[in-house]
Amino acid sequence: MFASLLRLIESPAPLRAPHTRLSVAVLLLEAARQDDHFDTSERAVIEKVLARQFHLSPQECAHLIEAAEKHVRSMVQLHGHTNDIAHEMSRDERIALIEMLWEVAYADGVLDAEEDHLIRRIGKLVYVEDRERVHARLRVLERMKHEGH
Repeated sequence: MFASLLRLIESPAPLRAPHTRLSVAVLLLEAARQDDHFDTSERAVIEKVLARQFHLSPQECAHLIEAAEKHVRSMVQLHGHTNDIAHEMSRDERIALIEMLWEVAYADGVLDAEEDHLIRRIGKLVYVEDRERVHARLRVLERMKHEGH
């Protein structure tokens, strides 16, 4: 029993990861749905940013998105997910989340006012300052320009 406890304490992977990953995936899906048009380009960006951020295989990513879709269908408010993220993720990880949200918002080539509003709201809920949110947006736009989008 002591050995099991010791393995848990010394475990390099944070115990919060699956729940936090789910919260991030839920927010990304919610951002994609803001303009009432969730297409394959947005889904592809969500898969790409989740795999990149959390080092997921395609199968792990598909399972995560499937679980997030179930949560989104029954979700009433963002607070539970943003609260988890605010408390479990570092400042840099929260800023990376905002960049991921911008990538999803721009996936279809158009930033909808509802998408912009949601990202602003999420930024406040996860304690990312407006200045950092704007810089995250500019970094995403610069990357997109270099990638030819």
